[in-house]
This record gives sequence, structure tokens and C-alpha cells, in this order.
Amino acid sequence: MQQVYGYIRVSTRDQNEERQVIAMREFGVPEENMVIDKQSGKNFARPGYRRLVKKLKPADTLVIKSIDRLGRNYDDVLEQWRLLTKEKQVDIVVLDMPLLDTRKGRDLIGTLISDIVLQLLSYVAQTEREFIHQRQAEGIAAAKARGVKFGRRPKNRPADYEIIKKAWCEGSLSARAASQQLGVTHRTFMKWIGQDNSKC
Repeated sequence: MQQVYGYIRVSTRDQNEERQVIAMREFGVPEENMVIDKQSGKNFARPGYRRLVKKLKPADTLVIKSIDRLGRNYDDVLEQWRLLTKEKQVDIVVLDMPLLDTRKGRDLIGTLISDIVLQLLSYVAQTEREFIHQRQAEGIAAAKARGVKFGRRPKNRPADYEIIKKAWCEGSLSARAASQQLGVTHRTFMKWIGQDNSKC
């Protein structure tokens, strides 16, 4: 018996998949046939997707909201599309792009149009991802040039740091004992010593 499955993906556990779930319901995908992954689309090593592909049989239909829900890597999306439609002989419906519905236009022209649209959309999805990374890198570089510091905020030195440092300099305290008295790690204490212009 032919089955209709819905594949839903959000990039993080904080993102809400409800919009995709509603679209699947409206299409007629049974709740038990909806598969959700809360994972990045950078590759296809996703547990839900892998289980779903194993279930799919010839003439089943796979529904996705948009092409980037399937994946974000141009070459990988094209390879998965080929695997599903050619090898597993599954139909794919992309709700946001009616041209990407392999149930329609099974003739040569229909297949050609579908392939062209798919390649274009996959390319756009990957290019947008690369632009985002580029903008992030440029933003970080610009912020660093303005003197913005990234990473964990440096720990403030306790009020008695200078006294304990002096004791360490005089040899009456070991570095480990000094760090314990200051309530910091040995590494942090030695880092502070290294940052001081006049160590002792």
C-alpha cells in the first residue's frame, strides 16, 4: 500500500517545527508518518531521516515544506534527490515550490523542468548559507578591528591578589597554594603572573 510521509527538520532544539507540522497536516500526511529531526542540514547523518529513507518503498510520497528542509549542501541534496526518485522510485513533493512535485509531469519535459528547478534552488540555498558564514566572518573581523573582545570575559583579580602574589614572589607561598587562596585554578594564577608587566 502506498504511503505518504512528511519530513520535518529544524536546525536546533529551540526552533519550533509547528509551521512545518501544520503544512503536513494540510497536505494530508498522517501524524504517525511525520518524521522530525532537530539537527543542522549540513549533511544527511540525521537519525530521523535515515530511518525514514529505509521505510520508503516504490510509489510512496515524501513531502517536505521547502528544499532547504531536506538539506543545505548543494551536491548532497542533488544526490539524495537522485537516490530517492531514481533508485527508491519515491515521489517527492516540495510544498513551497509546486514545480518540484514529481507526481506531475512524468514525461521528459516535466522531469527536465523539475531537475533544473531543483538544481537552481539547491544552489541558491547553499550560496545563501555561504553568504551567511561570510557575513559572520566579516562582522567578527570588523568587531575585532574596533577592539571588541570575543570569548569568555577575563576573570577579575581578587582584592588580595597583589599581597598573595608578593608572598609567591618571595617564595613563602607555592603557586598552587597561592591559587587556592585566591580561589582560582593554578593555570589562571600563572596566566595573571604572565600578564603582569613587573612579575616580581
